[in-house]
This record gives sequence, structure tokens and C-alpha cells, in this order.
Amino acid sequence: MEIVIIRHAQPEWVRDGLNVVNPPLTQLGHQQAKAVAESLRSEHFDHIFVSPLTRAVQTAEPILNELNREMVIADWLEEIRDPMWHGTPEERAQEAWKAEKQKASHDRWTGLDGGENVVDFVDRINAGTSRFLNDFGLERSDKSLPVWHQTDAYEHGKRIALVCHAGTGSVAICHMLGLQPTPWEWERFVIGHATINIVSALKLGDGITFGLSLLSGNDHLSQQLRTY
Repeated sequence: MEIVIIRHAQPEWVRDGLNVVNPPLTQLGHQQAKAVAESLRSEHFDHIFVSPLTRAVQTAEPILNELNREMVIADWLEEIRDPMWHGTPEERAQEAWKAEKQKASHDRWTGLDGGENVVDFVDRINAGTSRFLNDFGLERSDKSLPVWHQTDAYEHGKRIALVCHAGTGSVAICHMLGLQPTPWEWERFVIGHATINIVSALKLGDGITFGLSLLSGNDHLSQQLRTY
């Protein structure tokens, strides 16, 4: 099994000096989405799942067009939920994020005021990742090590794409690799816009584990199209 995690392209977080919640892509973001779609033109995926948020859907559209596939939304891929900043001055979000990064490490688990608690977010993505793996025939068999055993539903060689977010992708990667979560996964795994990340299943004597074979792959993006 190979899981290809594609981060959405550049979103328009600010328009006319005001914050945008659930933003669409920028003009540059649409160029990035087209570039990643063209790079995947000859690739095969057994399944492609997309976050319900606009920036992920718009990134997925050219990919699905290239591969002649239908949009399949997976709600569990939704990014951490922001405070309701929509329409407020951009300085409000800037100041909140600056204050967040100045917190002591353990205090960052609470997240931004008015937004989703980071503990809840990590639990949500870990549970979603586990359900996703279960659907494809892998169940966690060892609680101390990241080992999964194969059920009758497991099919060797499946290739699955997830079009989602830096936070969602990072937490899911940590869960599959068995890494202890932190409240700053967006910064621990630096994943650029419209980049490709690959997690591959590895056969053990008593089950399956996962290895990270590509992080923030951006060879398909010119220097002018690389943003974070």
C-alpha cells in the first residue's frame, strides 16, 4: 500500500485586508494546482479522497480532470477549525498566530481562542486515519509500536491519494509512523503548497508498518511556484 498525501495549493487567506475563512485558491494557487495535476497525469490511484474545504476541492479539481475521476469527499480530512475571523481585519489573525507561537510548549495544546482545540484535532485525525486504514484492511495490532495486522479486506499494492492540508497530513503521517504528537505539527513537518508526500507500507514478520518515502516533494513546481 502507498498513500500519497497532496497538500492543497496556495489559499487566499486575506482579501482586501480582511481575513477569509475557508478561502479559495489564489491565482498562483490555481497555477500550482495545475502543475501538480500535470505531474500526476500518468499516475494510477485506486482511490482519491478530498478534504471538504474549498482550497482542497479546488486543488483536486484539475487532478481529477486529468485522471478522469469523480470527486470523493472525505470529511475526516478537514483541517483544524479556525476561529470565526471571516471579514475581520487581517491583523487580528496575525496577532493571534504571533501570540500562539510565543506560548510555552504545553500551553499550545489549547490552540487559538475560538478555534478547535489541538488535542481534539489530533484525536479527530488519528481516529479518521485509523478508520481509513481499517477500511482498507489494516487494524492496529500493537499499542506500543506502530504495527498493523492485515484483515481479509487488505489488498496488497493499493495506491491511495489524499488531497488535504498541512496539519491534517502531518498528524496522519505521525499516526502512521507512530510518532508522539506535538501541537506544532505544521512546523515539525514543513509541507509546501501543492506538494506530494508519500507514506509506504512496509512488511514486517508480524504485520505492516509505514515509512515516509517522500516529504514535500516539489520537483513539479518551478521556483516561482513554490510557496509554504
